Amino acid sequence: MDYEYILYDKIEKSGIITLNRPKLNNAMNMGMIREITAALEDAENDPEVRAIIFRGAGEKAFSAGADIDEMSNDTSLAVREKTQEWISMFKKIESIGKPVIAAVHGYAPAGGTELTLACDFVITDRTAKFGLAEVNIGVIPGAGATIRLTRWLGRARAKEILMTGKLIDAETAHEWGLSNRIVENGEAFNEALAFANELAEKSPLSLAAIKRSVNVASEMDFDKGIQYVLQEFALLFSSEDQKEGMQAFLEKRKPQFNGR
Repeated sequence: MDYEYILYDKIEKSGIITLNRPKLNNAMNMGMIREITAALEDAENDPEVRAIIFRGAGEKAFSAGADIDEMSNDTSLAVREKTQEWISMFKKIESIGKPVIAAVHGYAPAGGTELTLACDFVITDRTAKFGLAEVNIGVIPGAGATIRLTRWLGRARAKEILMTGKLIDAETAHEWGLSNRIVENGEAFNEALAFANELAEKSPLSLAAIKRSVNVASEMDFDKGIQYVLQEFALLFSSEDQKEGMQAFLEKRKPQFNGR
């Protein structure tokens, strides 16, 4: 597929989605949302891709969020229909059975922050700035950030970010739990790629089961959640990866997982 608003490449065992509107700080229009969804499906169906990395083109921003120029005159009905596509894209990131990493530099407010909240891991450099500034333009985050942010940070900090509309720097974001690690400026993508390569050595089936167990089972009550996890655990015993992993452990060698 030819892309206009993103770049999609494969590097080693990772699918790389680059938000590619640098002159507009990688603002996300509907064309970009649809292309991201298509790239995610491509990565999901490619057995050679073990992880997915998001990054932003240019030096200034990961993504400035939604393209306000595109949506400023929308009716309530139109914006509802468009935002449903954003919701579906974020849910795709959360449900895809592969680790998804955001490599963040520069500005990542509003929809940029929303995108990172849907990812499994967030790696930033020291230029990264997060925030949900929709309150400053008379709206709220519409694609799930109010829920995801509250689950990540708790109500007090979520409300502070949402109601003030202020940006927070990389150090604060990391301290509050919005990122996994901070690296030196310009190194977020390299660190994300190294981390993706580390994950690529694990069983793809185990990684997918862990992701489902965290994202799905943790939202259930404990008794239902533990049964969900038990089912995931038991099903892995019918896989080649489980046989290989345990045999390699007994033989004191490195396992060679194939995702079957």
